[in-house]
Amino acid sequence: MDIVILGAGASGLMCASFLKGKDYALIEHNSSIGAKIKISGGGRCNITNKRVSFKNYLGDCEFIKEVLNGFSNEELIKWLKKRSCSPVLRKKNQFFCPHSSQELIDIFLKEIEEKKIFLNREIKDVKRVDDAFLIETSKENFYAKKVVVATGGVSYKKIGATEIGYKIAKKFGHEITPLRPALVGFTVQSEQFWFKELSGISFEAVVQIKDKIFKDNILFAHKGISGPAILNASLYWDKGVVTIDFLNGKKVEEFLRYPYKQIVTLLPFPKRFSKLFLNSIGIKDKKIKELKKEDLKRLKLLEKYTFSPAGTFGFERAEVTKGGVVIKDIDKNSLMSKKVKNLYFIGEVLDVTGELGGYNFQWAFSSAVKAARHIDDTVRDC
Repeated sequence: MDIVILGAGASGLMCASFLKGKDYALIEHNSSIGAKIKISGGGRCNITNKRVSFKNYLGDCEFIKEVLNGFSNEELIKWLKKRSCSPVLRKKNQFFCPHSSQELIDIFLKEIEEKKIFLNREIKDVKRVDDAFLIETSKENFYAKKVVVATGGVSYKKIGATEIGYKIAKKFGHEITPLRPALVGFTVQSEQFWFKELSGISFEAVVQIKDKIFKDNILFAHKGISGPAILNASLYWDKGVVTIDFLNGKKVEEFLRYPYKQIVTLLPFPKRFSKLFLNSIGIKDKKIKELKKEDLKRLKLLEKYTFSPAGTFGFERAEVTKGGVVIKDIDKNSLMSKKVKNLYFIGEVLDVTGELGGYNFQWAFSSAVKAARHIDDTVRDC
C-alpha cells in the first residue's frame, strides 16, 4: 500500500475520505467502523460547534490554530451538506446529526471503498523496514510507504479503546504527555459526601477552575458530581480547588426577603439540596428573621462554594483522554512526525483536548484533513 491508516474512528475515517483514488488501507480492530461516533451525543453525535477557537482546547495554541484554520467548522458543515447531511443546531451552539449518528457513519461508508476497510484486525506492531513500514496485525501484515496513526485515546475501553497509538509513538522516539481522564465527573472528599445523597438532582450553575468559567448544568451523582459544567472543568483540573456558584450569578440576599418564611422555602433549589446544604454548613432551617450575621455569612457560600475533588470517575466514564503524543515533534502543516518521515499522528492520540460541545470531533476532522492533504500532495513522491 501507499498509505495505511490505523483506526476507523472519526479522524481515521475523515482522513480516508480525503484520500479518494489513492492506494490505502484502513485498519480497525473492532467489527464495525465509528464505534465512538455511534454512541456520542446521545446517539446523535455532536459533530462540531458554531464557535470554534484555540481557546476551547488544552494544548499548544499556535499548533491548534494552524490545524483548525486548515479545515474549519464552516468547511466541515459545507462538506456534510454536500453529502445530504445538514447538521442541526442544538444547545445554543452545538451541531448534531439531524436524526442519528449513523447518518455520519453512512457518509463515510459511501466515501470509502469497502474493500479498503479491514475490520477485526488487532494492530500488533509497526516496524520500519528500509524506506517503508511493516504493520503486523492479528490476521495479516501490511506494507506501506506512509502510516497514519488515528487510534484515539484510552477512554471508553468498552468500545475497544487501547494504548496502541501511544506505544507506536514511543517506539519511534516520541514523548507522551501523561494520560488523564477528561470531560469526566469528580469524586469527592468526606466534606462533600452530602453530594452523593443528591444523586439525580441537576440545575444550572457557574463552575470555575483557574481562569476558566463554565455556566451550564451540574448533576449530582452517587460517585460525586458531574454534568456539562463539571465535565468542562475537569479538562483543566489536575489538582486543587474547584469553585461553584450554585446561585448562577445571583446574590443570596435576593432570596431572603420574606422574614417570616423558612430558608428552604425561599432558596431556588430542590428542597433536598437546600436541606443538605444547610446541614453541611451547620445551619438549621429557620425563619429569615431569625438569621444571625454568622448564618448569613455561611449562606454566602452558595455564591462561592469551593472544594478539592478527590479524583475523577476514571477513564471508563471519561469522554476523552487528556495528554498524548507531544506536539513539539509533530509538524503543524502536515501532522507528520519530525522524527520519522511519512509517519503521521491525528486526532485524540495527540496532546490536544477540546472542551465539551463538538470540539473534539472538530479536532479529529481538522487534523485528519490536514494530514490527508499533505499525503495527497506527496504520496507520488515518497
